[in-house]
Amino acid sequence: MLSSLSPQTQLFLADVDRVQQQIATANQQVSSGLKINVASDDPDVVSELLQLRANLQKNTQITTNLGIANTDANVAEGALSSAAQLMDTAVSLAAQGATATTTASGRQAIAQQVQAILEQMVSYSQTQSGGRYVFSGDAETQPTYRLNLSSGNGVDQLVTPAATRQVEDPAGGSFAVSETAQQIFDDRNTDGTYATDNVFAALTGLYNALQSNNVSGITASTDSLKAASDHLNVCLAFYGNVQDRIQNATTFAGNYNVQLQTQLSQLQDADIASASLELTEGTTALQAAFAGEAKIPQTTLFDYLTSTTG
Repeated sequence: MLSSLSPQTQLFLADVDRVQQQIATANQQVSSGLKINVASDDPDVVSELLQLRANLQKNTQITTNLGIANTDANVAEGALSSAAQLMDTAVSLAAQGATATTTASGRQAIAQQVQAILEQMVSYSQTQSGGRYVFSGDAETQPTYRLNLSSGNGVDQLVTPAATRQVEDPAGGSFAVSETAQQIFDDRNTDGTYATDNVFAALTGLYNALQSNNVSGITASTDSLKAASDHLNVCLAFYGNVQDRIQNATTFAGNYNVQLQTQLSQLQDADIASASLELTEGTTALQAAFAGEAKIPQTTLFDYLTSTTG
């Protein structure tokens, strides 16, 4: 079908459409702050843009995980620091109980203090962070131990979980962030017997020796108490290392986040000043074009012939 529009009119409408599209694009950039809102805005950079956004999302999740792990590590470190101090107290109580001047009733009184220490140790094994038992490994919804003075090491073990949780390092790889209550407070030999540095067993041995007024037993328990104290300090050092690794990983993640945000901004953010200028110029040009078009005579050849023969 032949167009009834003149070539001049068709050209005018094409120019108007072009300017309107430019205005629409500039207006979208100004309102959204982005120069790429849909894939068709710049197909060549869409793949890179999507990858940057995926990397940013992953880094954000890693940062969140590091924050949770850091909170847990701080809570665990605080509990173990207090536990190590209690073991030092237990060593002092053992020395006091072993002296010849301490009476049987005196040892009974010391035994009550050791029992309180053992109860506190069990409480430390049940330490929670955010409603989770930090020393219960993969069974974080329940405590690992409860007090039972009639048991060989003064406790009942409720679960035997592993600690497989690791946190991802944004620089690459991952690392363990926790130990179990059994590793810390109830160390065992390969055959399942109590290790010399078993915290619960050492305290229970001292408690029983004091209760029975067994001076040689009290003296013998001192080595186990010192070994248990050393063991707690090793576990404390583990969490200190975890805190350092988390801090380094968090710093790296923060720097990487800035890098990704910068790359993303360079790729997708609009030049607001330039877009605003283009919007103003486009609007002005469009208004001028319509005003100019309105002033062009609209008479046809038929109108002219009619006017001359009338």
